[in-house]
Amino acid sequence: MIDTSDQTSAQRTALDALVRHEIVAAGGRLAFDRFMDLVLYAPGLGYYVAGAPKLGPKGDFVTAPEISPLFARCLAAPSREVLTTLGAHGAGCGDLLELGAGTGALAAELLTALAAHGPLPERYLILEPSPDLAERQRRTLTERVPELCERCHWLERLPEHFNGIILANEVLDAMPVHRFQISDEGRVQEVCVGIEGEGFAEILAEPAAPALQSAVEALQARGLATQPGYRSEINLRLAPWTQALATMLNAGLLLLIDYGYPRAEFYLDERDQGTLMCHSRHRAHSDPYRNLGLQDITAHVDFSALAEAGQASGLELAGYTTQANFLIGCGIDALIAEAGADDPLAMLALTAGAKQLLLPSQMGERFQVLALSKGLDALRLGGFAVRDLSDRL
Repeated sequence: MIDTSDQTSAQRTALDALVRHEIVAAGGRLAFDRFMDLVLYAPGLGYYVAGAPKLGPKGDFVTAPEISPLFARCLAAPSREVLTTLGAHGAGCGDLLELGAGTGALAAELLTALAAHGPLPERYLILEPSPDLAERQRRTLTERVPELCERCHWLERLPEHFNGIILANEVLDAMPVHRFQISDEGRVQEVCVGIEGEGFAEILAEPAAPALQSAVEALQARGLATQPGYRSEINLRLAPWTQALATMLNAGLLLLIDYGYPRAEFYLDERDQGTLMCHSRHRAHSDPYRNLGLQDITAHVDFSALAEAGQASGLELAGYTTQANFLIGCGIDALIAEAGADDPLAMLALTAGAKQLLLPSQMGERFQVLALSKGLDALRLGGFAVRDLSDRL
């Protein structure tokens, strides 16, 4: 029987060989977004689709639903608003679709909250690229909400048509990105990946994709990303991804939560090495070329680009703010008081979790919330009532 260390070594060796093969096939250099796509999502080998633990104490990072149940309980508020509005319009109650459901903690707690103070979605759909995480989600939901499991369905692809609310919590940061650098002469260069001995090296080249050149030039027309040596990322997959969601959405809301900035802050002069970061065993570093398939690779989200992509796809901007503002608008204070009214220990635990979700030095301002809607003209989400920052996009 092969032990875990042997499986890990075999996975890394096979993924290394696959990346090298693609680099050779591409003429000696590979666009970074393709490299990132391979090491995260190559079937059976990439970080998100192989079997190593990713979330929790034994994994590489932790997300808001695992930090505190308050996160999901707060998201029940906009879910109720959307589902109730759809029901009032005669479109049925609607479904809830979670993109990348992690451990299943968000789904379990959100369904519990909606069951207590409805309405419940007709179906809770999960689109999950990781087979091991999908199995973990099934176990979580079976253990925590067995009476609601019949509403839960796992998808292999987006549905053709959808009414309801789409949740994407820490999804976009793991989407492959292109990387660029400004040369000493002011030219736009693409950061590619090549082979160097037994490892990999970065190669600066003329952008292979015209869209990358155009995107950087658009930034420079705004006075951003101009100085020699400036390096950052651009997500060229963001617009088609958003278009796909907008096309399937008949009526409802797309709620996106992730770490990132509006464009003017994303491309600040002092952020001249970009936002790319790797996560392994709860430690962060900036080298994406080691531990292939065994570490997460992320980049912050340009929320201005996301809002523009949504509006270009026919969606309406329904609000943008920090996670702290949004959770306060969703009534996190009242939820803490309600849950801890008769239990001081529960109150302490919830307060500790709330600090991580709300404090600026933790997740409160590093994480942003953006909502895009269709067919919900009269709906004004309470989560954006504290402070809507859409004017910063």
